[in-house]
Amino acid sequence: MWRIFAKSILLAAVSVLLCCVLYPLALWAVGQTVFPFQANGSLLKGPDGAVVGSRIIAQPFTRDEYFQPRPSAASYDGSASSSSALAASNYALRDRVARALGPLAKYDTGQPVAPDVEQWFQQDRFQGAPHLVGQWADLHNGLAQAWVGADPKNAAYVDEWAKQHPALVAQFVKDNPGTPQPKAADLAVVFFKDFSSAHPGWFPSAVTANGPDGKPLTRIQPVQGGADIQSIFFDLWRQDHAGARLAEVPGDLVTTSASGLDPHISLLNAEFQLDRVSAKWAADLKRDPAALRQEIEQILRRNAGAPFNGLFGEAFVNVLEVNLELVRRYGKPA
Repeated sequence: MWRIFAKSILLAAVSVLLCCVLYPLALWAVGQTVFPFQANGSLLKGPDGAVVGSRIIAQPFTRDEYFQPRPSAASYDGSASSSSALAASNYALRDRVARALGPLAKYDTGQPVAPDVEQWFQQDRFQGAPHLVGQWADLHNGLAQAWVGADPKNAAYVDEWAKQHPALVAQFVKDNPGTPQPKAADLAVVFFKDFSSAHPGWFPSAVTANGPDGKPLTRIQPVQGGADIQSIFFDLWRQDHAGARLAEVPGDLVTTSASGLDPHISLLNAEFQLDRVSAKWAADLKRDPAALRQEIEQILRRNAGAPFNGLFGEAFVNVLEVNLELVRRYGKPA
């Protein structure tokens, strides 16, 4: 019996030594010797020598001087890789794509759509009926509630409205006895309907201006134009203008990858963003826009590649690498 027990202990010890010590140690040695860059996370450094990200994990870029990656259902969190898993019939998917397209969309003539979306919005009519914002909230309750929950300032704005409109809140409670103490998100639809009646052609949005102390202060206030109008109401505008001929956009400009962390975009996507990026750099550097556009386009071409040296697939660029080259060449944006 003791011999069997001793052999079992020996086998367990050898297994632990092989699987938990020698095998990981061998892999570590091979990785550090043969593939040190990949084994340490494929980390890239900026001009100052500090690590700015990984070559294989996308990260958000919001400034107009930079190329932007594909949308991410995982919010670019490497520990939460996932797709959106939204069906084509899910309006949340249509809304996300529409919001991405709104500020970018162009007619097939090359003219931007955004100014027309704002002008249409200010007329405050959708499919012939007034109170556009109220209709939007009524048609898409979840989106209205999501707006309230997206920012504490939004919720505070609705809470302040609720204090000033106790009769409407009381009517909501009467109509919804299961919610005797409604929160801001619960009142979203009622709020937007009342707001739409009181402010036709306006929408509550975050506006930043200098406060009394001279420091920037962001507050929610009614607006008639801007990114919120262009993005949130682009889909309704499109429904009212189904015959408008719009230019096509690269698919990966508005679709997420399966992982939500794809660090690459197609060369077509990068070229679609090129006008915005080059125009912003030209303004920052006080350079000729046409000449700067040509320089940045050459950067894209040098960094473009396709699998197996172009044998399969279309050309793509790594967003972080291209943006780092822009910083090395032109410096950090002011």
